[in-house]
Amino acid sequence: MHSQHSSQPVFRALADPTRRVIIAMLAEGPRRIGDLVVEFDMTRPAIAKHLAILKQGGLVCVENKGRERINRLNPDALKSAADWINQFEQFWDEHLTKLKAVVERET
Repeated sequence: MHSQHSSQPVFRALADPTRRVIIAMLAEGPRRIGDLVVEFDMTRPAIAKHLAILKQGGLVCVENKGRERINRLNPDALKSAADWINQFEQFWDEHLTKLKAVVERET
């Protein structure tokens, strides 16, 4: 299991809605930064900063192809976040089962 500290860059990257949209776009396939810029009302440097944070979180890897830099999603980093979140599945199952019992008793 990953520690909270090792997952922190992933969650920082996922915290921003723009970065989540970029992740969704990269899930459809690799993109150049120019392909991403046209989808947002932001400057190229702003998108580059978002990509840098995604890269720091391990969510994006960059491949140099000649003069182009191709951004690709690294789904393994998403798995570490999902694994951390799934630790709480039993907690929620137990609490929701208790809540259901209380609601059913009151009706």
